[in-house]
Amino acid sequence: MSNNPTTIGTIQDVNGASISIVLNDDLATGFTYFNGHGYRVGQLGSFIRVSVGYIELYGVVSHVGASAVPESKQEENPYGNKWMKAQLIGESKSGNSFQRGVSQFPTIGDEVHIVSERDLERVYGKIDSKEYVQVGYIAGSESIPAIIDINKLVARHSAVVGTTGSGKSTTVASLLRSLSDKENYPSSRIIVFDIHGEYGSALSDRANVFKVGSDTRNDNEKELQIPFWALQYDELVPLCFGEFVDDKTKHYVMERIIDEKLRVVESGVNGDTVGSVDLEELDADTPIPFSINQLWHDLYSETFATYYKAGSNDPNDRGTWAFLKDSNGNDITGNAESAIAPRFKQVKNESSDPEKIHFKPGAQNIRKQLEALGSKLRLPRFDFLFKVGPWRPDNTGKVEKDLDDLMAQWLGGEKPITIFDFSGVPASVLNTIIGVMSRLLFDSFLWSRRHPEGGRKRPLLMVMEEAHNYLNDNYKGYASSSVQKLVKEGRKYGIGVMIVSQRPSEINTTILSQCGTFFALRLSNSNDRSHVTSVIADNLEGLTSMLPILRTGETIIIGEAVQLPMRAQILAPPKDKRPDSHDPVVYSEVIRNENVEKVGWGKTLDADRNYKSFVSAWRRQNISIEEP
Repeated sequence: MSNNPTTIGTIQDVNGASISIVLNDDLATGFTYFNGHGYRVGQLGSFIRVSVGYIELYGVVSHVGASAVPESKQEENPYGNKWMKAQLIGESKSGNSFQRGVSQFPTIGDEVHIVSERDLERVYGKIDSKEYVQVGYIAGSESIPAIIDINKLVARHSAVVGTTGSGKSTTVASLLRSLSDKENYPSSRIIVFDIHGEYGSALSDRANVFKVGSDTRNDNEKELQIPFWALQYDELVPLCFGEFVDDKTKHYVMERIIDEKLRVVESGVNGDTVGSVDLEELDADTPIPFSINQLWHDLYSETFATYYKAGSNDPNDRGTWAFLKDSNGNDITGNAESAIAPRFKQVKNESSDPEKIHFKPGAQNIRKQLEALGSKLRLPRFDFLFKVGPWRPDNTGKVEKDLDDLMAQWLGGEKPITIFDFSGVPASVLNTIIGVMSRLLFDSFLWSRRHPEGGRKRPLLMVMEEAHNYLNDNYKGYASSSVQKLVKEGRKYGIGVMIVSQRPSEINTTILSQCGTFFALRLSNSNDRSHVTSVIADNLEGLTSMLPILRTGETIIIGEAVQLPMRAQILAPPKDKRPDSHDPVVYSEVIRNENVEKVGWGKTLDADRNYKSFVSAWRRQNISIEEP
């Protein structure tokens, strides 16, 4: 037996990257000392080292005890249950830096050693380059920082998964604060899809927040505005019209939109704001401003119109249309700007009736769709699409600002983080809106990749919170298909994606499998654990079996952004810089100025409890409302 104090056993079986180890007899307590430090041998997730000539192989312990005995040794096992199984991960040559993958495999009888803190420093490295950022420290070795490679974290995509209360949102906030440090990364650019409005307060010092119903008293908040005319036709239809009864109707509306865009470009009302547009290539997807209100008013009039049929009167001549009259005797022709519909007289075609009124021929079967669009144009909840400030076209299609101003606002602000707070977006269109935003960003980076503000010159990290809500396979939503394209192709154009979820088993497998790095916090559900295990590259089922017992804020980091899989404790940001996702306090006692102040259910109720502001915030769907 070797006299080397770091030796803990010998290899008895090699099966690909999996090795089975028999522990030394003198490790009865599973504890050994080296250089004044004590090391627990056989801890799941701990590391082992094997010397093969000039090469040092490193592995992660995945099984200990009877489950680690190889099949070939189970019948006649002279070693009892003193077995350990490890997965080889990488190697270092002649003292050089660590690299993933192995060029040689060990053989039976090779000695296995503990991995000391000095070894870990060589493997993980120290923060001497800004290509790496510290996110915490190695669990069990608090003197060693847990560092990640930001190039691989961003470019190869990542996922942060963990059950409610595991510290997932705090981990994301800590990562974002590290990646947006202006001293280290003055040009960092991050977008957060915030479904529940959790991150605005946590990142207030380095983020601009765009939300529906923004608080005008908060300088960080701006109104979320997504110009409808920037959407592609297949995105615009479900948001505006819903489903058409047949392709003929759908194509008819498409042609009308193309006509509107052509008319705007040919009129020159926007000067150079729409850039040089090739009219022969213009289609319904080209992001050209046009008036959706005017289009709706025209289609509504043509669809619902009745006309006086007398002699050779032309039904397309509006002078023959049978408008209802108001109290002053004027025709009720409606108002496109206010989305007020015209009103027409009912059909009268009896031969005895002197006023013969017929429906206008050739009307499309889109009555239901036009009624729905008119309602949306009038509802304040849809102002973020249709009443988009300087990006809202007037009835001629003229706009004050174009998409370059919008992209500058979203991507070029002085603060490195942009938060899209979708908490005020109607649930019925949330999936489509997220898909639209993903597609808009992908397209902009696809075509601008060679420009200074493109992703090849200045990459973008997109963080998608509560991803299981909209990347779910239970429904084939537009968000899922858009993000699939992002994770498969976005890397080439400088877009990295971070998926954040408490239910990874509900996320589309294609999306999750594209994530090169996983931050796996506590996961209690067996389906979620197996889903994570199935998509990680390394054979580390034993390591992921620890997920149910991880402490709050503790994570197993696996993948390309780390040299070796690591069990790390995340450094939480200050309490006032954490997401608004913590559990409410049911009962607590706080000492303030030598007085005991009770919080939650222990607080004495006020005599006058006013629910007016409660209902006002509910009706307006704006949490910033204080008074009705």
